[in-house]
Amino acid sequence: MPNKLLDEREFELVNIVGAKLGANQRDLSRHLNLSLGMTNMLLRRLVTKGYIRIKQLDRRKVEYILTPKGFSEKMRKSVNYTLKTITSIGLIKKNLLNILKDLYAQGARKFYIFGASDLGGLIEMALWENFRQDCSLVQVEEISSEMTDGVVLICREDVHLPVGFKAVNMIEELARDEQLVGAR
Repeated sequence: MPNKLLDEREFELVNIVGAKLGANQRDLSRHLNLSLGMTNMLLRRLVTKGYIRIKQLDRRKVEYILTPKGFSEKMRKSVNYTLKTITSIGLIKKNLLNILKDLYAQGARKFYIFGASDLGGLIEMALWENFRQDCSLVQVEEISSEMTDGVVLICREDVHLPVGFKAVNMIEELARDEQLVGAR
């Protein structure tokens, strides 16, 4: 009995077929970055499992169509992925808050977010929800000597600050958290 669950490549192919991004096997193999033979094998496997149907258009052309079962599996996996992502964001936000609470307990009241990113947005949200009354936050694109009066929250990789700056590399701090690493 063939495996009923889709592996990652099969799921990716179901998504491509569902979005009608591939008109033929060659297009599909380009989207997947796989060989034509591997794409053919995946298509046949998905047809056998009942996720994709092949419709003969003429002697040489075929159309790949997602079956109701394929559409259902695509939706199920998408919902699960979304829920897992939301859970991960909640864990990240909780860990950011713990880092900020520690900094706040040490007397930090002025924060500079260096590196525009979604991580910076989560930090801003955590700060405003918990310390709005007596903290200030500035998003910066460059490090300047005036920033020694606060804590620089680094939100991008490969940043090395000169001596004299109080800084926390938020990416490295989050990477240390075993709960987050296990959630991936």
